Amino acid sequence: MKQILQDFRSGNTSIEECPAPLVKNNSIKILTRTSLISAGTERMLINFSKGSYIEKAKQQPEKVKQVIDKISTDGLLTTYESIKSKLDQPIALGYSNVGVIDEVAEGITNFKVGDRVVSNGPHADVVVVNKNLCALIPDNVDDNSAAFTVVGSIALQGIRLANPNIGENYVVFGVGLIGLITVQLLKANGCNVLAIDFDNKKLDLAKQYGAKICNPDEDDVVSSSNLFTQNCGSDGVIITASTDSNDVIKQAAQISRKRGKIVLVGVVGLNIDRNDFYEKELTFQVSCSYGPGRYDPYYEEKGHDYPYAFVRWTEQRNFEAILEMLSSGIIDFNALISKSFLFEDSIEAYNYLHDTKDALGIIIIYTSEGEKRKNESVKINNKSFTGTSPVFGFIGCGNYASRVLIPSFLKLKAQLHTISSQGGVSSKIYSKKFNFAYSTSNTTNLLSNDEINTIVITTRHNTHSSFVVEALKNDKNVWVEKPLSLNMDELDNVIKTYEACQKDKSKNSPQLMIGFNRRFAPHVKKIKKLLSSKDYEKKSILITVNAGYLPSDHWVQDKAIGGGRILGEACHFIDLIRFIGDSKITSIHTNKIDSAANLDDNVSISISLENGSIGTILYLSNGASNFPKEQVEIFSNGKILKLDNYKTLYGYGWKNFRKMSLFKQDKGQDACVKAFMNAIKNGETCIHPDEIFEVSRWSIEAAKLAQQ
Repeated sequence: MKQILQDFRSGNTSIEECPAPLVKNNSIKILTRTSLISAGTERMLINFSKGSYIEKAKQQPEKVKQVIDKISTDGLLTTYESIKSKLDQPIALGYSNVGVIDEVAEGITNFKVGDRVVSNGPHADVVVVNKNLCALIPDNVDDNSAAFTVVGSIALQGIRLANPNIGENYVVFGVGLIGLITVQLLKANGCNVLAIDFDNKKLDLAKQYGAKICNPDEDDVVSSSNLFTQNCGSDGVIITASTDSNDVIKQAAQISRKRGKIVLVGVVGLNIDRNDFYEKELTFQVSCSYGPGRYDPYYEEKGHDYPYAFVRWTEQRNFEAILEMLSSGIIDFNALISKSFLFEDSIEAYNYLHDTKDALGIIIIYTSEGEKRKNESVKINNKSFTGTSPVFGFIGCGNYASRVLIPSFLKLKAQLHTISSQGGVSSKIYSKKFNFAYSTSNTTNLLSNDEINTIVITTRHNTHSSFVVEALKNDKNVWVEKPLSLNMDELDNVIKTYEACQKDKSKNSPQLMIGFNRRFAPHVKKIKKLLSSKDYEKKSILITVNAGYLPSDHWVQDKAIGGGRILGEACHFIDLIRFIGDSKITSIHTNKIDSAANLDDNVSISISLENGSIGTILYLSNGASNFPKEQVEIFSNGKILKLDNYKTLYGYGWKNFRKMSLFKQDKGQDACVKAFMNAIKNGETCIHPDEIFEVSRWSIEAAKLAQQ
């Protein structure tokens, strides 16, 4: 399939050939017929991407603070690489899509193959969206009109928050695409409308829809509003403008009546004068996109609907309301179409958007044959692979894989065959960036490919064990990011499968490796060397992890997907204590600060080892962001070692060691990858499987105890 992507670093817009996305739980696959370029939103994204680093920083001051904090804790080079990687991730443009359903996930009954639907899918000739983000199109509504549905729902949600009544006076600031739809919807509610904008062409359209008009370049806004409301003040103001100026919010307050309502749908300066709002007891509210359900993973990803009686208007119901009004002729979007382009000419469409400041809705039309769109694998370049070194297939390409792991393999000249992602776009982006031979959305074919002998798994945690099992069954070496499993049943299945591979003497036994990279860090190797004498057999180890806040709705916090932060992240440090302590774990205990959301991210974990050593992990999310993220302290036989965030190791009481510093933070990722590749080539053991299984089992136990 083909999709439009925007590069945030270069500012380039491109049409890319990507693997077609696969249907997942609660989703449907759509073959696109029409999509809408939203002039305001997409112009803003393109302008942002074309700006310099300084211009980007000025628009995101909260990100600048995060960068400063990261520099203070992780160092300049690590921070620079992180920012560069983030900007190297193009985004998919578009969110108003019309097409025909090609496939539905099991259990979906309200949609079927062949239905014509709208969705918030991007500009791509194949999209997969959640069932709650689609709506059936009435037969008498054409594709071009239906393409405005999602944008129309943004306007509709703003009006629902304002709750207008028949005969009330409303002012709309900014009559771009969403503003003009807002004017129509307010008129349909029986309201009198004053439209304010600097563009006379747009004001002429607003006038055609029945609004009074005001151009601030020609008329005073307050005087025009007073005339419009007969000096009574506006019942409500809906702001759909996009500007950095604070003038709009001030004028909105000035023209409102006492106890009037102001709803912000657009983006404006919000330096509010308290007296303007205080004296009139004004209500101010920001509208969130298409309506209730937006940004809620339980609604948008898991497919749970809100009860009709309690949440009358959700995202999907707003879509349906717009379509019903189109069907009955209450609203009409034909006049909002500025120009149409074929999908193949989309770059020309974005040039038109950039050059034509008064452009409104730009329609993209898709005409390619449906079957040609559904290819699940894309060849990136011609490469041949030798049997002298491992050939890699990557499953998953999230932030860690793209920023850290794949570059580590590249440094060692690893043979990169195929990379997969369920949505297809990420795998295409990173297959080009890192010179893979293929990108795919079909993981099954990747696992069974005979040219690939090693699988790297970097997907969400709930998929790790099943991919490990399938890879081992296909005689592949396996690197899996932590955790190995989310529960004991999954872990037992992995162990059973691995042991079966070891017993089959007719085949070379595959390697199994987990991404416990901390034990490979240069400072940790130095620690092991210093503590190698029997004089330091019994050790007290304290690891403090300033993990930082993670929202309760983040997938890692979801016990069914991420397993929680103890299992998903603190397992690193359970392994580190096991490694530094150089002895089996015999017991584990936890204490935590209780939270209303029942999270396990403020926890102390106490560990006892067979040789008498003890360890404590303080895994905390309630600290300051400018404090170092990780510190390790080891006490043994009158001496202390302190590791500060993998940059500096201090020795106290040592005759021949005081300090080891690195110019750049090193958590051992490169060394970990090198050890794995050497293990495959030489038939050695990287981390002994018994240790992998032991640490995994105790990590599951720690997470279980922390959740009680």
